[in-house]
Amino acid sequence: MSALVSRFDGYIVDQWGVLHEGLQPYPGAIDCLERMQDAGKHVVVLSNSAQSGAANVRLMEQMGFPARLFDCLVSAGEDARAAILARSTPFHAKLGKRCYAFTREGERSILEGIGLSFVTSVGEADFLAAIGIDTPYRPLVDYDAELHAARSRGLPMICANPDITRFHHGGLVEATGALARRYAELGGEVFHHGKPWPAIYAACLAALGSCAPGRVIAIGDSIEHDILGAARAGLASAFIAGGIHAQELGAAGGERLDPATWREFEHRAVARPDYCLPAFIW
Repeated sequence: MSALVSRFDGYIVDQWGVLHEGLQPYPGAIDCLERMQDAGKHVVVLSNSAQSGAANVRLMEQMGFPARLFDCLVSAGEDARAAILARSTPFHAKLGKRCYAFTREGERSILEGIGLSFVTSVGEADFLAAIGIDTPYRPLVDYDAELHAARSRGLPMICANPDITRFHHGGLVEATGALARRYAELGGEVFHHGKPWPAIYAACLAALGSCAPGRVIAIGDSIEHDILGAARAGLASAFIAGGIHAQELGAAGGERLDPATWREFEHRAVARPDYCLPAFIW
């Protein structure tokens, strides 16, 4: 990161796969944020988490990240909550009040307290909310009956976490975004909050205040979410190889990438970063 610090003033940084792996920080990540703050840089943490920004900040503090090291945390879940509450688009305005929520372990607090009624069957619902799924304990295919029933009724879906995969006990499992993608494949109408959709970046740029967009860079470990999202938002990007793509790149330990392996990976990627770093270190 020291090689980029003179080129950018604002940094939109992913959580999982860049700063930490869900339980503890990656080596050097906290030190890197400290050095960026010393250099007068502004940092917004951007997460596709369906939890609130405050809940994510608490999680990071528990892992040893002082909240003073970033300007704010923007989450997909909070973005979804705000849009439903404000009925901010024609899509959100038509949703109705009765929500059938897909959750992980029943956690739906992000949509509580905004006037919704949570129903227990698709047949009672006005719309679907994809907040989480219980993979690997409940495989994605087990959700098909509910998705088919919802599609037959023409129910719209809000996706409050578009991640396709997530870390689980050191490996990767399908995540909420995979459920939303499956519903779209069935012909269902889905509104995604979070990366790689551009709207979430507007909130990040607003939080960065005086930083000109040309001096802002997005940093993440997912080509499909972080790097594609930055490209769609017209921002520069830096790819962290030691995250979600680490195994296929042979970069699990933060090693420098083999040029031939990178060229093959980059050739088939949906977006190409401006910079590639082995890890989020100074």
